[in-house]
Order: sequence, then C-alpha cells, then structure tokens
Amino acid sequence: MGEIRQLSSEQEVRDAFPVMSQLRTHLSEDLFYELFLQMEKEGYTLFANVHEGKIVAVAGFAILTNLYDGKHVYLYDLITDSNARSKGYGEELLAFLESFALQNNCNCVALSSNVNRVDAHRFYKEKMNYEMPSYVFKKRF
Repeated sequence: MGEIRQLSSEQEVRDAFPVMSQLRTHLSEDLFYELFLQMEKEGYTLFANVHEGKIVAVAGFAILTNLYDGKHVYLYDLITDSNARSKGYGEELLAFLESFALQNNCNCVALSSNVNRVDAHRFYKEKMNYEMPSYVFKKRF
C-alpha cells in the first residue's frame, strides 16, 4: 500500500504539515516546525505513510514510561489526509506503530482523542480493537 517513513529533516517535517494541519488546525506551519523541534528533544518522533510520493497519513509519538502502563508508545497525533481516508493508510500506519512498540519492548500504545471525534473513536475501537479505559481531564491556564 504505502511506505512508512520517519520524518526528520526540516523539509520532510514541513511536507507533513498539510496533513497534520487537518488535525491540529490551530497551528501555522512555522509553529508546527518550532514545536516539532522542541518535542523531538523530548523523544517525539514523526512518521508518515507515503503513497505514490505523497504523504497520506502522519503519526507523532514518543516512548514514555509511567506507573500504570509501564513502558509504552504514547500516540500524540494520527491523521489521514481527508482525500485519502477509508483506504487503509491510517490503519497501516497505526499497525506499524504497534509493531514498533512491540519491537521496543513496550506494553501498549496509548492515546487521547477529543470527545467530538466520533469517527476516530469508531476507528480505534471497532477497526483497531482499542479499549477506552479512562477519561482525560485538563485544566487550562
């Protein structure tokens, strides 16, 4: 189907912005790149599914450790281009990340999803067999 690639050069990361901006609509391309550089220092990694030379899906994650999941992949971002949805690109990218997690001795892949993203919830629960064991709470300052 597609080719899964790690994105690390400035041009590769910027090339992912048109897809990532469909999920992170509040970001400009420059802010996205600036935050990527900051997050990369903290372990953030960006992968893309590339089909026929075009980025069709993007995933950003880090390997973390906590008391309830142990060592795990925390998936911050997963988005498929709106013109390429329902073709298996997101599924292929997520399956790659699950394999990556296993190869790196992680116990699970964990993520948080906005309560309004009903289609994403259906994808994770029904198609990819993820469970929803908790709620995420946030207090902004």
